[in-house]
Amino acid sequence: MKKFPITLVALLLVLAGCASTPVESDDAPVDVDTTTATVHGLTTESTRQFSGIRYAEPPVGDLRWSPTQPLPTSSADVDATAPGSQCPQASGLPGVTTSSDEDCLFLDVTTPSKRSDNPLPVMVWWHGGGFTTGSGSAYDAQRMASEGNVIVVTVNYRLGMLGYFGLPGLAGSGNFGLADQIESLRWVNDNAAAFGGDPENVTVFGQSAGGMSTCALLTSPASEGLVDKAVIMSGSCALDFPADAVFPGVPPQRPFVPLAVNEAVGSDVAQQLGCTGADALACLRALPVDALVAKGENFGFDVAFGTELLPDDPRTAVESGAALPIPVISGGTQAEQRSFVGGAVLADPTSITADTYPRLLGDAFGSNAARVADLYPLQDYPSAALAWAAATTDAGWSCPTYRNNRALGKAAPVYSYEFADTGTTDVNGVGASGVSQDAAHATDMPYLFDLGGVNLLKTPAQQELARTMIEYFTSFAHTGTPSADDAPQWPRTTADVSPVLQFVSDDISVIDADAEHHCDFWNSLER
Repeated sequence: MKKFPITLVALLLVLAGCASTPVESDDAPVDVDTTTATVHGLTTESTRQFSGIRYAEPPVGDLRWSPTQPLPTSSADVDATAPGSQCPQASGLPGVTTSSDEDCLFLDVTTPSKRSDNPLPVMVWWHGGGFTTGSGSAYDAQRMASEGNVIVVTVNYRLGMLGYFGLPGLAGSGNFGLADQIESLRWVNDNAAAFGGDPENVTVFGQSAGGMSTCALLTSPASEGLVDKAVIMSGSCALDFPADAVFPGVPPQRPFVPLAVNEAVGSDVAQQLGCTGADALACLRALPVDALVAKGENFGFDVAFGTELLPDDPRTAVESGAALPIPVISGGTQAEQRSFVGGAVLADPTSITADTYPRLLGDAFGSNAARVADLYPLQDYPSAALAWAAATTDAGWSCPTYRNNRALGKAAPVYSYEFADTGTTDVNGVGASGVSQDAAHATDMPYLFDLGGVNLLKTPAQQELARTMIEYFTSFAHTGTPSADDAPQWPRTTADVSPVLQFVSDDISVIDADAEHHCDFWNSLER
């Protein structure tokens, strides 16, 4: 059974409920006619906000494990001043209550408060959380919308067993969450203009599971005509986690699996739940949602390919040139694995030590373990945990990402980045492990969003870096070329080279990330 450390979502759940305070404004209207409802939002000092908007039929009853169903056209009046339910999930934190409401396919729209003379770019956010946790409403997009003069749409999608379950013969197996995300894009394309947006200029951006979904979207036949640009954050199609990297004792993991593997996992879990034979699906649909949420960790990396939405392995599709040729920003954090390693050490302080380090390397890298030990010797790191985090970051995250970026760069403009700021907030709640969380997975999120409505940046320098990052990302949404005032030009990644723009407070610069992460070595190993 897969086990995952405490994630960013834990913090978001704690912070959720920090609502924006409405203020009076005579700017753009807060009553908007969409294809599915007339929504009534609110205005803050800098934005308009429309929360809890349905974008698809509730996936309940017989629609549990059904491909996403669009909503009918309607002019019904809908209050859009509070978020809808997040999709069912288990937080793993004492005292934190989470939703078990399957009626959860909602999105939130944030726009600048002032009416624009020209249609604005639309940026659609797909949240992270390992495909098992999270919600769109936890990401307050007011800074991005107002500073970047863009419309930001944050989306809920089905998670865990409800989002990625599969059974032989079940239509949509392994892709229900992805189908939700794609349906959200259809709704956005239909309704962008109503909010002052440009349906011909839609950028999808996502982090972690949301980034993997964004990358997968580029390889889906369903993407055609729905997306114009993409930002992939800590979510390359090529991510490839060695044994013990996600958590000690967990076998090698990739985000995407063949449909047959997904269906085998689903059949096994169905049997555990007492549902077998010809009536298995009906039996499962009759179970209480909490019983399904409890099995969600089995579907953390279980997005299926060999399906209608994902005909091929997304990594293979990108490498073969079959991805949608649109401009892309793609990168991650400098020390992704520190969050996972910190979670493992918190759970079991004896799991990653100088004594266990050789065994971990052997499990992960087999006959290459000695070569890895030479590249990441214990004496070069303050602890075995940090040595292990460095090796698995480079092997599983950084080098696959930059390799994938070069493949994407064969057909369209690609811009590679690395977030490497220090003094970051411990968004994953694992700092007590003693494993530094500087530039760990998800520590870049407070630079783009106020998580749960709270600004988690600590210093003026971090605030300035956040403004610059938002300018880069939103200028990309406007023009397809990321740029920022008084900041370095962002060079393109091509099939041959991948210069990487590194984000650090007071020191944004172009680096050779392949050298930093020993990618010549990792790229030489068989995959």
